[in-house]
Amino acid sequence: MLAFNWRKSESCAPPVYSQKTRLKPDPDLRGEAKEMPIRKSSLAALALLAPVLTPWSSDRSITASPQSPAASAETHQTTKKSAMLVQFLEIVTSDVDTTCKALEKVHGVTFGKPVAELGNARTTALQSGGRISVRAPLSEGDMTIVRPYMLVGDIEAAIQSADDAGAEFLMRTTEIPAQGKFAIYSLAGTQFGLWEMPPPK
Repeated sequence: MLAFNWRKSESCAPPVYSQKTRLKPDPDLRGEAKEMPIRKSSLAALALLAPVLTPWSSDRSITASPQSPAASAETHQTTKKSAMLVQFLEIVTSDVDTTCKALEKVHGVTFGKPVAELGNARTTALQSGGRISVRAPLSEGDMTIVRPYMLVGDIEAAIQSADDAGAEFLMRTTEIPAQGKFAIYSLAGTQFGLWEMPPPK
């Protein structure tokens, strides 16, 4: 990214269905119910649907039994802590203007003028609060690519974790004045970025 040296540097549970019986009105008994065996095929269909229905209901906060406020707060906090956020989405392309025009038309956004400190990238806001940038390659070794930079609170700690996971860093911590710090690594043939925001003034 930018005009830098690109050399490599060192819940909710599904309902429980009984497998034994269910109640079915019997016309002969004038509305009284009698036990009828559930068909094995119905149980098999429910078993196949369970993995699909469970995440569907989780996304919509539909639960088989109500949660207490404390349990709901704990679930929300756990989800919040485990979420990832794209702070900067970088698109490197051979035709900046055409790419920006297409994205503007498709998504109804407007890209700004080139930003020098971002390698003359044109940017616009992401709904998450981050930015998406479109720029041209800055050197022969700068390939066309879409590279996400994930927001981290401590970039040095994140770099250490990526090192431990076997990542190969293309750029280690690099600071952009008033923009923050970033790093780029490659893992399993895919490039990722890390981004730490500057401290509040």
